This record gives sequence, C-alpha cells and structure tokens, in this order.
Amino acid sequence: MTRTDDELEILGLISTQYASETHAPEGDVVDKSYVAALAAAHEHGKFDRVLIGYHSSAPDGFQVAAYAAAKTTRLKFLLAHRPGVVAPTLAARQLATLDRFSDGRLAVHIITGGSDAEQARDGDFLTKEQRYARTEEYISILKKVWTTSAPFDHEGKHYTVRDSFSGVKPAQLPHLPVFFGGSSDEAIEVAGKHADVYALFGETLQGVSETLNKVRQSAAAHGRQDQIRFSLSLRPILGRSEEEAWNRAQLILAEAKALRERGAVSLFRAAKNESTGSQRLQATASGGAIRDKRLWTEIAKLTGAQGNSTSLVGTPEQVVDALLDYYDLGITKFLFRGFDPLEDAIDYGRNLLPLLREAVAKREKPRVAAAG
Repeated sequence: MTRTDDELEILGLISTQYASETHAPEGDVVDKSYVAALAAAHEHGKFDRVLIGYHSSAPDGFQVAAYAAAKTTRLKFLLAHRPGVVAPTLAARQLATLDRFSDGRLAVHIITGGSDAEQARDGDFLTKEQRYARTEEYISILKKVWTTSAPFDHEGKHYTVRDSFSGVKPAQLPHLPVFFGGSSDEAIEVAGKHADVYALFGETLQGVSETLNKVRQSAAAHGRQDQIRFSLSLRPILGRSEEEAWNRAQLILAEAKALRERGAVSLFRAAKNESTGSQRLQATASGGAIRDKRLWTEIAKLTGAQGNSTSLVGTPEQVVDALLDYYDLGITKFLFRGFDPLEDAIDYGRNLLPLLREAVAKREKPRVAAAG
C-alpha cells in the first residue's frame, strides 16, 4: 500500500487539570485557563488532533471538547466514549451536533472498558465478552444514525429501537472517524469490522507488528483491509543529548515513585485493569527496562501499565529514528503525551513534530515517485 505524507497524523492529549504520574493534581478539577492553554499549545505546536479521555469520575468529555473547540480554530479532537453509558441513538446525535459546532473537527474513540471495577462505577456490570458484543452493536447503531436518510428499526441483544432517525448529521461524510482499541480476540474482531483507526500502546516492534497483522486479517475478513489505519501512543522523553534524556527519564521515575510513596493519587481513582492491552504492556516491561533501540518501560512497570506508559528516550533525532521503525510497520498516527503535560506539548511542537514530519516526507518521496 502506497502512503502519502498527508496520512501522517500527530495527536496529543488535553485534560482539565495539570497532573501526571509525576505531578499530583492541585486546584479545581476543571481549570478553564489550563484547558485553554493546553489546547492553544497543541494548536500552536501544529498537533493535528488531541485526545480527550474518559473516566468514571472525570469531567464530561463532550463539554471539554466543546470548550476547547471554541478556544481553537484548526485543532481537531478525539473524544473517548464508552458504550453503555448513554443510548447509542443519543450519543450519535450528541457527536454529530458537536461535529457541526466544531466545523468537522471531531472523531470518536470507542472505549469498551478494561476494568470491571471501573465499569461498575458507571453502573455497568457486563462481562468483558458481553461488553465487546455490546460495543459492536453500539457502533453499528451510531453509523446507522449518522448515515441513514430515513427512519430505521434495530433489534439486537443489547439495543432495540423503533423508527429511529436523527435530523442532525455529522459535518464529515459519511461519518465521524471511529478510533478503536483493545488487544483481545473480541476487540480485534470489532476493530476489523468497524474501526477507521486501530489504536494501541507503545509495545516493542515485534509486539506491534503481531497486533497489526491480526487486525489486518480481521479487517480483510470484512473486506476492509484498505480502510483501516493504525495509531500508536507513546510518552517521549527528550534531551539535548542522549545522556540528558536518560537522566531526565531517571528523574521522572524517581518523582513518580516519590509521588506514589506519599499516597498522592489522581482524583480519578485507578482501578485494576484486566485488559489484554495492559497485560501486554506489563509483559513488555517484564522483558527489560529498555526494549528495542530506546523503548523505556519503567513507568509501565511501576504503575502496573495503567494506560499509555512507555517512552522513547533520546534526542529528538534519535526518537524520530525509533518512530520511523514503527512507521515502516504501518503506523501513520502517533499520540504523544508528556510527563510535564503543558511544557512537553510545547517542546514536542518545537523540536519533535517538525523533524518527524520531515523524516516521513523523505521516507515517502521515493515511494511516491516509484508509484508514478
């Protein structure tokens, strides 16, 4: 498959409060000035899109996205959303409305949920297998609401609707981009059928390659092998020299350990994550502190791989070199999040993103020329 440079998409993450594994949350959980500053930093740094996460005790992502969209003009948004919290017909209208107000800058990241305890906080007591079956049905209904020009009926195991129709359609046609993650067999089946973008955490090159092959096979079974793209999430740690970068990594680890020893935790209480993706990250960490060229796993090991927690450590040039190895596997979207969220977003925009875009353009030039 021939790729072009415009397929490269670089994502960041915005939250409503300054916090990370090395910074205890302080102040109001909804800090409007921080949201505006973080959104502006990503837009100024020429990130393409930012993720707004979901947690059972976090501020509502729809409203965060609406506020951030009002403070920006170009930046796109990826809104994490869990099936089962609201009806899919309502969610479809909410997402379409937000896409209209943001002038077509919205995508949705469907999160099935990897923790039974976390799901229970929102009143969801389905098993993991049942949740994925519901997710498949949920996405099917979302797409019907977004694309059908006449009322429709749906009767499934988890949802039944009669004469459903939405007067509001997304600004993007045929529908919003659908991101999806999950490493279990059930997740990969749903991804192959529905995902525009399959998202995974920063594992080893071998691990990423294995997962991409599984997802491609699943997509091919649904005749979608040319319709799915891939996103990788990482925590780059940059330095002016390699030594400086690794010194910073050790400082980050020390600060994260000290924070945990003090019992300073996020207001968004962590719950045991039973997801296959988390288990894969833990397996990656158990294989050593440094994997491949410079994939650093110590924070994943410390936190029990609670989400995006592996880093590429080095100078911007060295990190780009490592990113190109993933790009060559088929990763065309990268999500970067720092341990100093605002400062790192600015640093990435200045020192990492331009180099990555330039390197990808150089990588693609002979391929495009050969394709004629």
